[in-house]
Amino acid sequence: MSAAESSDKTSANTEAAPNLMRLPPLSLYIHIPWCVRKCPYCDFNSHQQNGELPEDNYIDALLQDLQQDLPYVQGRELSSIFFGGGTPSLFSARSFERLLGAIQQMIPFAANIEITLEANPGTAERQKFADYRKIGINRLSIGIQSFAEKQLQNLGRIHGSDDSCKAIEFAVAAGFDNFNLDIMYGLERQSLDAAMADLQEAISSKPQHISWYQLTIEPNTEFFRYPPPLPKEKLILDMQDSGLALLAANGFERYEVSAFAQKGRQARHNLNYWLFGDYIGIGAGAHGKLSIPSRHWIVRTRKNKQPAHYLAVLDRIENLAHPQSSEQRASFTAEVSAIETKELAIEFMLNALRMPQGFPKAMFEERTGLAFSTVEKRVESLQRKGLLAVSETAVHCTERGMQLLNTVLEEFL
Repeated sequence: MSAAESSDKTSANTEAAPNLMRLPPLSLYIHIPWCVRKCPYCDFNSHQQNGELPEDNYIDALLQDLQQDLPYVQGRELSSIFFGGGTPSLFSARSFERLLGAIQQMIPFAANIEITLEANPGTAERQKFADYRKIGINRLSIGIQSFAEKQLQNLGRIHGSDDSCKAIEFAVAAGFDNFNLDIMYGLERQSLDAAMADLQEAISSKPQHISWYQLTIEPNTEFFRYPPPLPKEKLILDMQDSGLALLAANGFERYEVSAFAQKGRQARHNLNYWLFGDYIGIGAGAHGKLSIPSRHWIVRTRKNKQPAHYLAVLDRIENLAHPQSSEQRASFTAEVSAIETKELAIEFMLNALRMPQGFPKAMFEERTGLAFSTVEKRVESLQRKGLLAVSETAVHCTERGMQLLNTVLEEFL
């Protein structure tokens, strides 16, 4: 469903519309909503697998979903694709090969496209990883979380430390020379030494990228209802400082609050998010953000969340006598809403200021359609407080600003 077809679902922008002069890069996010077991800290749209997965039907639905979103492409090529979840590595390489082949028939791929797949070590198989690589997936993101057996049990993970080591081995053997490891700190009763041992083990595995982040308790999770005993704030800060030093000493550059990469190995898909690029989201509960210069709109999209409801749309489409004329009544999209002009600045800053390098002023204007003068006074105020550093062409947080990022962002609300 295009923006033009969804005016009844789109909130009108009552202020002066953004002046979008050009389209940003375009990415594609594909959500696979099933897991073997729901983790107690997870607030993502993931659902425990019960019986055999409807793999073929879900691929069919994803392709119909993307077909409905094609008007958003507006002549662009895909710079990146990200399979997230849930646990995408539950699906076979055969299914992803069919999906990627069909996507490329609809939207051209950039010559250097980055295609990432999230993988759970508990579902890792040597041949499966090799097959993923053969079909064109060129980056893995492996959800290690911890190398400590007890912490993995506390986190409700289905894998053990040996599984993590095997998953990394399988990735390297398959020819993946670009993979990320997810590692958490601030875990239940975790000591500073234990947190650093986890991080050092990850570094020793020689990934090109590490996502290193604090466990946070989110609403609507089991941990929210039954909070585990987490380390005190001072110990958390010690973990953070020690970890930053360890990562830097091993050649990992911090390019976002919790993202660290070897030189030239930043995740291009995530960079597009953080710099307010466009992305189509397909799959159950997937979100998208898209620019429509012809209507002076930037919109967010959300797909039907429950897998059963999402797949039911496919059934309705297949059962329609005249599917083209009835497509609006059988849409995967639950909501399309325009970002109001007054919210564009904070939407941009929420992501761009998470990066230590910040953003060019010209990019703020290009991606939001707003003049930099609309935020200049607030930027200058934060500069006087020592929270932002401003040059003639760019803006970024100071070290203190990164530590007080929420305070910085509140200035733009």
